[in-house]
Amino acid sequence: MSTELLGVAVMYGLTLLLAIPLGKYIANVFKPESANGPIERFIYRLAGLDSSRDMTWKENLIALLTINAVWLGFAFTLLLIQGSLPLNPDGNPSMTPDLAFNTAISFMVNCDLQHYSGESGLTYLTQLFVVNFLMFTSAATGIASLLLVVRSFLPKAVDTVGNFYVFFVKAITRILLPISFVVALLLAFSGTPASFDGKDSIVTMQGDTVGVSRGPAAGMIAIKHAGTNGGGWFGANSAHPFENPTYFTNVVEMVAQVLLPIAMLFALGFLINRRRFTWVVYSVMTIGMLCLLIPTLVTEFHGNPAIAQLGVIQPTGAMEGKEVRFGPLASAYWSIVTTIISTGSVNSMHDSSMALSGTMELLGMMTNAFYGGCGVGFLNYYYYLIIAVFISGLMVGRTPELFGRKVEAREIKIASIVALLSTLLVKGGTALAAWVYINYPNGAGVASDLVGKPSAWLNNPANHGFTEVLYEFTSANANNGSGFEGLGDNNFFWNYATGIVLILGRFIPIIGPVAIAGLLAQKKYVPESSGTLPTDTATFGLMTFAVILIITALSFFPALALGPLAEYFSLK
Repeated sequence: MSTELLGVAVMYGLTLLLAIPLGKYIANVFKPESANGPIERFIYRLAGLDSSRDMTWKENLIALLTINAVWLGFAFTLLLIQGSLPLNPDGNPSMTPDLAFNTAISFMVNCDLQHYSGESGLTYLTQLFVVNFLMFTSAATGIASLLLVVRSFLPKAVDTVGNFYVFFVKAITRILLPISFVVALLLAFSGTPASFDGKDSIVTMQGDTVGVSRGPAAGMIAIKHAGTNGGGWFGANSAHPFENPTYFTNVVEMVAQVLLPIAMLFALGFLINRRRFTWVVYSVMTIGMLCLLIPTLVTEFHGNPAIAQLGVIQPTGAMEGKEVRFGPLASAYWSIVTTIISTGSVNSMHDSSMALSGTMELLGMMTNAFYGGCGVGFLNYYYYLIIAVFISGLMVGRTPELFGRKVEAREIKIASIVALLSTLLVKGGTALAAWVYINYPNGAGVASDLVGKPSAWLNNPANHGFTEVLYEFTSANANNGSGFEGLGDNNFFWNYATGIVLILGRFIPIIGPVAIAGLLAQKKYVPESSGTLPTDTATFGLMTFAVILIITALSFFPALALGPLAEYFSLK
C-alpha cells in the first residue's frame, strides 16, 4: 500500500511541476502583444474575422452561444444518420432522437455524459467528427471564457474584454493540439489502438471466441483528458485495457487531465501580475481537494466492512469495481480528481466505490470549484469569490472591492443566482425523477412512452438507488459525465431531463461570471489603500473556503444524508 500511496504522490507532484511552466507559456500565448501565427491568420481569413477587434462582454457571449448552437445542430444531425454514413466497419446503427439530443449536448458542453456504450453506440466517423471535434471546441470554449474575465482584474476601466474567437482559436492551435499530440503518441506506443480496423476476434482463456472493438482511439483518449472531457472510446472508459493498458498509461492520463486546470490558474496569475493571489486560490482549491481525497483513500484502503463481516480478508483494500493493474489507491485518486475537475473519466466503477467515497465524489461535483475544468474551474470559483468579497467587506465595515473595483448589488445578485441555480437543477431533477419512480413504477399510458418502466431504472434498492439518481443529475449539472452505472438511463426521460440540465449547468456558470467581469471592467479603478480589503492573504483564502463549504453544505447535505451518508452509516 505504501507503494500505491507513493504513486499517487508522484502523479500529483509531476502534474504540479509541469503546470507551472505551462501556465507561463499559456500566459505568453494570450498576452495582447502575442502575434498570430500563420495557422491562426489562415483561420481568421477563412472565417472572415478581424482578430484585432476587441468586443464587449455582451458581444463575446453572443459569439460564444451562437457558435455552440451551430455545433449542436451539426452534431445532432450526424448522430441521427450515422448508420448510413461511411467509416462504420462494425455496422453500428443510428441514434434515436432523444439519445442523439442528449449525446450532442453532452459533448458540446464538455460533459461527455454517455447514455450509450462507446464502441457500439458510435461509428468511427461520429467518434472523430462529432466527439473528437467537440472535445476540442468545448475545451477551447472554457479556456476562452476564462480569458474574458482577465481585464476586470487589471487597473484600467475598459468597455471591451477581448475577442472570444481569437482566444478560442489560439486555445486549440497553441495548447490543446500540441498537448494532445504528445499524449496520443505515448498512448499509441503503449498499446492503445490507433487504426481504422474493425472488430478483431480473439479466444479467451476460457476458450470463448469474442469480438473486440478497436479503432483510432489514442487521439480521442488524449484530448478527452487534456481537455477535461472524459468520454470513453470504449464503454468501460479508462478501465478498459485498450483505453488504459498499463500503470504507465494510467499515470499519463492522470497527469494529462489535471495539467491544464492547474496550469490555467498560474496562467491567470501571470496575465494579471498577481501571483500571490494565484497561490492563495491554488491553496484553497488544493485544501478542498485534499479534504475529499484523504477520506476516500482511507476508506478504500480499509476495504468493505460488509465483506469483512463475512470473514473475507481484504489485504489489498476495497477491490470491487477496481482494476488489479491500478489498485484501490490509484483508483481512489482518479475518482476524486476526475469529479473535481469535471473530466468524468473513470478507471474504476464509481457505483462500486465505498459509500464514503461516493459522498466525496458527489461533493467534488456539487462544489465544482476545486481546480475545475479547462478555464471554467476558476469561473466557478469566481462567483464564490464575489460572495466572499461582499460578505467580508460587510463584516469589517469596508466597501466590498475586488482589485480596485466596487462589488455592488448587481454583481452579488448574479453570483447568488448562479450559486442557487446549481442547487435547483440537481435537487429539482432528483425530486422529479423520484416522483416519477414512485408514481409510475411500471409506466402508465403516455407515461410509458416518456419514462419507460421506472421500476427498472435502478439496479440497487434503497439509499444506494437514490444515490444513483442524485449522482446522475449532479454529474450533468457539473458537466462531469461520470456516473453510477447501476442506473438505466438510456430512455426518453433521462435523455431529455439531463440534456436540459447539461445546457443550463454549462452556460449559466459561464454567462454569470463573464457578465460580472464585464460590469466590473467598466467601473472606475480605485487604487488600493489602507482601507482596501486584501484578497491575496491566507485569511481571505480561508474566508473563501468557508463560503464554499457553507454554501455547498447548506445546499446539498439533506440530499447526501438520504443517499450515500445513510448507506455509509448502515455499514458501520
